Amino acid sequence: MVSALIREPALYIGGDWIAGSGGECAVENPATEQTTGVVTQAADAEIDRAVAAARGAFDSWASTPVAARIDALRRLYDAVTGRAYRFAALITREQGSPPYLARKLHVDLPLRVIASTVDALAGFAFRGRQGDSVILREPVGVVAAIMPWNLPLYQIVAKVVPALAAGCTVVLKPATLTPLTAFEFARAVEAAGFPPGVFNVVTGGGRDVGECLVRHELVDHVSFTGSTAVGRRVAAAAAETVKGVTLELSGKSASVVLSDVSDELLARAVQATVANCFLNGGQTCSALSRLIVPRARLGQVEKLAAAAAAEYVPGERLGPLISAGRRFAVESYLEQATARVVSAPLELPRTGYYVTPTVYSEVEPDSRLAQDEIFGPVLSILAAESDDHAIELANNSIYGLSGALWVGDDDRALDWAARIRTGQVHVNAAPFNPRAPFGGYKQSGLGREMGDYGIDRMLQVKAVQL
Repeated sequence: MVSALIREPALYIGGDWIAGSGGECAVENPATEQTTGVVTQAADAEIDRAVAAARGAFDSWASTPVAARIDALRRLYDAVTGRAYRFAALITREQGSPPYLARKLHVDLPLRVIASTVDALAGFAFRGRQGDSVILREPVGVVAAIMPWNLPLYQIVAKVVPALAAGCTVVLKPATLTPLTAFEFARAVEAAGFPPGVFNVVTGGGRDVGECLVRHELVDHVSFTGSTAVGRRVAAAAAETVKGVTLELSGKSASVVLSDVSDELLARAVQATVANCFLNGGQTCSALSRLIVPRARLGQVEKLAAAAAAEYVPGERLGPLISAGRRFAVESYLEQATARVVSAPLELPRTGYYVTPTVYSEVEPDSRLAQDEIFGPVLSILAAESDDHAIELANNSIYGLSGALWVGDDDRALDWAARIRTGQVHVNAAPFNPRAPFGGYKQSGLGREMGDYGIDRMLQVKAVQL
């Protein structure tokens, strides 16, 4: 069981637990608005110590045989599995996820990512031939992994595990709103028997600890997930020392329903889109927050969407937003929106940062509702005059992270999907594949995570002429 107040007085650096000298930070439960934990924070001395530990461990870890790295990652899988209920409870407390979702989304999915990364590593080609040249793929070095707050364990695993698989060493900075999961992950790494310094955790704000890591001369690569606005600053700061960056940023993903879908498939499309949009309180970068449908079927879609939205009762199926500030930001969109609301108002719990799940219809394509990443349970329905117009609407965004396509003609599904300018497209409710590359077009980011592509992103390429 998780204790009443969680205290984390030490950072994980070089295989030891080291007291931080950057003060303490309270962690709030967004469902109760009460302090649920207190963690230590790093100052410059601990940041330097963590980076030095990662640098000192790099040569040995990089030269560790792949089979040994696979064994270590399998032990990590077992360690995370053994702590699954602990992780779920922590995520409910610090992120607000309802318990059923905390386990299914926040813990089980990261476990699948670890397993798929192990599979990818087992078959990964670190050497190849190009004519008379041998092509070597070698670990890039020390990786600074800077986390968001919305999916604490998943984001850690998506960044840290491929880096470790590639032979890199890691300094992890969790989000200040959700640091508790990172400490528990460090204990899992410790239990798995990774060498000291291969994985390190430092806590603190993005403008001090995060920026220090990005600018640090001994950090070779920065892997960041967060908003596009912050991602631009990360890229600019990393450029001062010509670091590589992997950026997984904002999204405004579209669920595109083409005109040839049956009534049955249309109902599935609406149900699945609402579920995806409202998943995690709407706080996912890949949320399908735009539903694009044929105008002739708009009335049918509105009824289906309203019925689906009514199932997301705040405090039960729908969790809170992460903070009072996020609630204020989402509510500002709801107050200023001029589109037509088709969902019914739902009663909100008296405590917690909840907002009403809302569906708008006939949203103007260039409006803030259709263009901004709201990061809350808000769905915009847009009417398309034709299938070509539907694709045009889907691409009318500065973002391109994910998307969905609903089409009756399976033979043409790939042709239609290829026209959507986004990093992933799920056709007719195809499930998420943790082995497939994940990342965005346009201002949704740089690089890819997951599977072979996630490992490859953490490597340098060397040509040896023979």
